[in-house]
Amino acid sequence: MNGDVVSTARLNRVILDGDVPTNLPPFIEADREQAVADLAAANHFEPLIGTDRPGPYALHLSILEGRLIFDVRDTTGTPLTAVGLALGPFRRLVKDYQMLVDSHIKAVEEGREQRIQAIDMGRRGLHNEGAELMTRRLAGKIDIDFDTARRLFTLVCVLHQRVSSR
Repeated sequence: MNGDVVSTARLNRVILDGDVPTNLPPFIEADREQAVADLAAANHFEPLIGTDRPGPYALHLSILEGRLIFDVRDTTGTPLTAVGLALGPFRRLVKDYQMLVDSHIKAVEEGREQRIQAIDMGRRGLHNEGAELMTRRLAGKIDIDFDTARRLFTLVCVLHQRVSSR
């Protein structure tokens, strides 16, 4: 593969669209910040439908009417393509993520270090499962690598938290 092609198949910015509640737990906010920072450092993201324009791309991620919307734009903000995915297949994983967040908060309050470590291991497994689902759901629409899928799954969980806290 040509190095120029690989370097353009990436995101240079991710924006979570929608209202931002001020009551997000610090753990979720930290996950969001880490996912965005990791995506900025390295990612692979290539729309396969709706555009033949090279990246890098800006991604506006939102939940609208029960669908996860990947609004892909060029670096100037011009819309290129949009992909919508039904949220149904993600619901169980998002619910499990929320339960892990609640368990983590409780374990931190109680000072239970071993419990925190066990929850973190479970969270990694959950993110891996979410990444596999994300990759399958985007197949043929947007090409992403596993690490990018993990980070996008984290952002889906954050968006879902935003929607459910309204």
